[in-house]
Amino acid sequence: MRLDSPIRLRSARAWRTYTGGRLIDEMHGISPARDTHFPEDWIASVVRANNSGREDVVEGLGELASGGYLRDLVAADPASALGAAHVARFGASPAVLVKIIDAAERLAVQVHPDKGRAQRHFGSPFGKTECWHIIGGRTVGGEQPCVYLGFRPGITRNAFEKAFRECSQISNVHKSQMNTNANGNCDLRFANNSSSLLSLMHRLPARPGDTFLVKAGVPHAIGAGCLLVEIQEPTDYTLRVERVTPQGYRMSDLQMHGGIGFDAMFECFDYEGVTEAEALRRWRVAPRVLEGNSGFIRTELVGAAQTPCFTLERIDICGECRLDPAGRFCALYVTGGSGEIRSSAGTEPIRPGDQFFVPAAAAPFEMAASSSHTPLVVFRALPPDSVR
Repeated sequence: MRLDSPIRLRSARAWRTYTGGRLIDEMHGISPARDTHFPEDWIASVVRANNSGREDVVEGLGELASGGYLRDLVAADPASALGAAHVARFGASPAVLVKIIDAAERLAVQVHPDKGRAQRHFGSPFGKTECWHIIGGRTVGGEQPCVYLGFRPGITRNAFEKAFRECSQISNVHKSQMNTNANGNCDLRFANNSSSLLSLMHRLPARPGDTFLVKAGVPHAIGAGCLLVEIQEPTDYTLRVERVTPQGYRMSDLQMHGGIGFDAMFECFDYEGVTEAEALRRWRVAPRVLEGNSGFIRTELVGAAQTPCFTLERIDICGECRLDPAGRFCALYVTGGSGEIRSSAGTEPIRPGDQFFVPAAAAPFEMAASSSHTPLVVFRALPPDSVR
């Protein structure tokens, strides 16, 4: 496989405890588009999805359009794929993971471990700081898309554990004692009582163009109706504090605490409470235009000024855009418009849902829009800066 040009990848959907994915289906031209337990499309991933009870199923790993896994290509020549400076600092790991997420229901209240806790509890050098960029959404149950992020002032671990126990006491009622809906799911009036948990957190509107940095340790939940690009550290460690999802999926203890136990799970939360104004100041990121002309605009959505973990850019192309990898790999994902990508390997069409891995050794290449009236929209994900 040549590493001097962008490499097309197949879609890599991953099973999750929550439902969604209809808008991803629509982006890919899948008909009928529907919501299932595959609400995420993982991009240029060498990380396998971590799903209790599905250990025998390979999900989330990036596959080359020509066959084989991206992780094998990277392992065969890390320096050409990732860059010599990157390998010197991070080894053969890309040190970043990107996803498209379409949530038809609110995700369970959760947290991710920071690097220290990830090393201690999971033996991982990476935690899971992440960032969400809202690209669209839909109204679900009359509610506009939102996110839950950070504790309100005055919250303590004792108060949070008390709310967790109250929620669990109701959701631990045996399923045979609950009413069920037409789909066979538990009647949510009996299955879950999440209001006490959610009331401890900030509920923030999630509008297209909004970007939220979610640092490891900060409690959070993506709300129903959100369509977003997520960039994160390359792990799948999620610690959940709801026994039953809003749609009635019942989680095991292992799916909640990831095998580290409930005491260790609660130790992974940051209990610093902040006002809503402070939450927005800390975690909502303003975009920064990097360059542009009559043919394209390249905008940084999150970068080194906010976190050392990754960089996410949006490129809006109404003409042509030339990119030079300059020894730093990246991942590309198309969400709007149509056009073509031109490289040393030739020219090929691109459309929404297409994704590429661009090796560090790749030569400069161009992307061009089919029409100046319908911009080609491409997200570019970059790893940590290897010299920082």
